[in-house]
Amino acid sequence: MASFKYEAVDYNGEHRKGKLDAYNAELAKARLRDEGLRIETIEEIPSTIWNKDIYFGSPVKNRDFVVFLQQFAALLKAGLTIVKSLSILREQTKQKYLKEALYYIEIDMRQGNSLTAALKKHPHIFSNIFINVVHSGESSGSLQATLEKLASYYQKQYKTKQKIQSTFSYPATVFVVAIAVVIFLMIYVVPEFVSMFEQFDAELPLITQFVLGTSDFMTSYWHILMLSSILVGLMFIMLFKQEQSRYKIDYYLLKIPGFGTLVIKSNMAQMSRTLSSLLYNDVPIIQAIELTQQTIRNRVIREILDEAQLSLKKGQSMVTPMREHWAFPYLVTQMIEVGEQTNALPDMLEQVADFYEEDVDTATEQFKSLLEPVLIVSLSLIVGVVVLAIVIPMFDLFNQIN
Repeated sequence: MASFKYEAVDYNGEHRKGKLDAYNAELAKARLRDEGLRIETIEEIPSTIWNKDIYFGSPVKNRDFVVFLQQFAALLKAGLTIVKSLSILREQTKQKYLKEALYYIEIDMRQGNSLTAALKKHPHIFSNIFINVVHSGESSGSLQATLEKLASYYQKQYKTKQKIQSTFSYPATVFVVAIAVVIFLMIYVVPEFVSMFEQFDAELPLITQFVLGTSDFMTSYWHILMLSSILVGLMFIMLFKQEQSRYKIDYYLLKIPGFGTLVIKSNMAQMSRTLSSLLYNDVPIIQAIELTQQTIRNRVIREILDEAQLSLKKGQSMVTPMREHWAFPYLVTQMIEVGEQTNALPDMLEQVADFYEEDVDTATEQFKSLLEPVLIVSLSLIVGVVVLAIVIPMFDLFNQIN
């Protein structure tokens, strides 16, 4: 894939400049003509780090992806071909990266490639799970039903993720605001009173001495504090990049009272929903577990799934390593065991997913309701200490003057 910059004229005679990606110059010209542009100049841009798009994670938001799948399934249900459906979706989508990917997928399919083969060329947008499930639906001739199930799967994943993010975004915001308020008071407000206290030679309470000392340290050594913060941040980044350190962090996250239970529940919901969706679409169980591992962020849970995969390869039950580990609740292991024994594993996993998704909703609401007053009280105490440290000696000085 190469990048090209162009100058063209549209239907209204207006000049347009821009950049687009294409396999070659001919395809780039064809795409511009399809958009109704008359090309004046077009040339390839040398590939450098400066002209590449930078993004973190998937460039397409989960919400946009769900809408795409729902519309794709609806168009197929209406009797349109896959190529025609992709063409319509490409025209109406506003998402830059998805629009571009659909353009090249449509080209690949017009050249005789399968949808699965075309999707594989865009791994930054379409996950391995999505590609494998689409391959299953394409092979069995049930692509429309498969896309509807995928839309439901991604929508439920999105809702669960949003619940957890909204729960922890509030305390994170309060924490940042608290730090900003304290820094502002210490650097800009408290120093204004220092000269006044020194002028009256007043005997200051311990709390005032502590606050004034902290303020003086922050104003005098702010550069050291900033450098220390950067170094601590870099240290945490290095720790997160080391697999052994990440495993220990994930392990202790599961052990935190209250919070750890919520993390376990969310991982159980995600694991069960993903594994159930893959098995429903006839993905072999060993491959399904391997794909499910890619969606789980917690290293402890991923390690147990790896052991479950090895257990199946040895001809044993997948539930054996799960039953022996404290991170897997009894309900999960029992439902999986029943599913294996009755050949109804996808159904059992779907019930587990439904249960834990509802449980996560309830747990996040309870956690948020408990956390809010604690954060408000904490913020009030922090600001209150600083204010009292100033107000108390002010009253003493006022009495002395009177």
